[in-house]
Amino acid sequence: MAQRDVGLILMRQLASGLAVPTLIADESGDLLFFNEPAELLLGRRFDDMGDLRSGDFTLAFALRDEHGDPLPEDQVPLTVAMRELRAVHRRVVFRGFDGIDRRAEVTAFPLLGAGGHLTGAVAMFWERKQQ
Repeated sequence: MAQRDVGLILMRQLASGLAVPTLIADESGDLLFFNEPAELLLGRRFDDMGDLRSGDFTLAFALRDEHGDPLPEDQVPLTVAMRELRAVHRRVVFRGFDGIDRRAEVTAFPLLGAGGHLTGAVAMFWERKQQ
């Protein structure tokens, strides 16, 4: 396993104790970790996951916008946060590994290392109940 930036390591430790579902990606957009609350919504335990590379996330979860249209990779909140180095929020629909579609609010933000270089990004999300 490649050596990780200390900020990513600390973020993973923090995410492990959070009640809000949280995903962490490295600077390439590869999924590094998701916490137990995220496991409940995604329909699979992190420990049972294989690698999920950048770009595969959109396909794996059939990410769509709030109207049900496919979400282009360049509009995925984690991708926007890393590309634009800013926090981003949007509503999405995704399909968990359990086959259940869920509506969610997602907030993603970049993680910056020493000197301001990008080390990864975090997405926190929560299910929106039908209204």
